[in-house]
Amino acid sequence: MTDRITDESAGAIDYVAVEESARFQTLKRTQRSFIFPLAALFLIWYFVYVLLGAYATEFMGQRVWGDITVGLLLGLGQFVTTFAITMAYVAFANRKLDPKAQEIREELEKVQAGA
Repeated sequence: MTDRITDESAGAIDYVAVEESARFQTLKRTQRSFIFPLAALFLIWYFVYVLLGAYATEFMGQRVWGDITVGLLLGLGQFVTTFAITMAYVAFANRKLDPKAQEIREELEKVQAGA
């Protein structure tokens, strides 16, 4: 990657070349392969919850235990899902994304220090 990341005339890092590099593109593709499917699944889950609340009021109003209803449990499930997705993304980023990003950053820092 170092052969294309510096602008010869200014001695500065060519960030466009870095962004177009195979390693950076792999990093972006890896991130998107995690984010897009989970975002789609969460949006579907959210819209199902909203549609159930709007059109299946009897179902959502069914009491499960005392004053706890199906709708309340599904609503709380939205929060649980949000936290679970966040924790899964942090674990994924720590394991897969951060090491690749660190390699790219260290290489760019070496180039910048040498300039």
